[in-house]
Amino acid sequence: MKIITAQEHQTAESPAVLTLANDVDPRTLDLSGVTRIDLQFPAFTDGRAYSQAFLLRRRLRFAGELRATGDVLIDQLVQMQRTGFDVAVLKEGVDASAAQRQLDRYAGFYQGSAVDTQPHFAKAA
Repeated sequence: MKIITAQEHQTAESPAVLTLANDVDPRTLDLSGVTRIDLQFPAFTDGRAYSQAFLLRRRLRFAGELRATGDVLIDQLVQMQRTGFDVAVLKEGVDASAAQRQLDRYAGFYQGSAVDTQPHFAKAA
């Protein structure tokens, strides 16, 4: 997962980039030609963007970039990565090096994820 600061994030006015509010059902969208989708976390307690990311990756097979924006905190990064996000835009004032350390802390998982669906025990067999 790539981590960027709020200053590095640029909203794009392009038909290839969508910005979705967290109450939009991704299944209602035409994703042809879309290369990036920015999903919103308006508050750290609102996790609807996780569900959107999972739907986009698993059910809709969206292969473009999923970007987490808004109130993105360090302790959410691992779950964001496991539900399909490629990029996280950190909330203003959050240290990017601390965020990377959080991701580096977990080298593997027993369960499958939205991106890597095969569980660990099935890979080892």
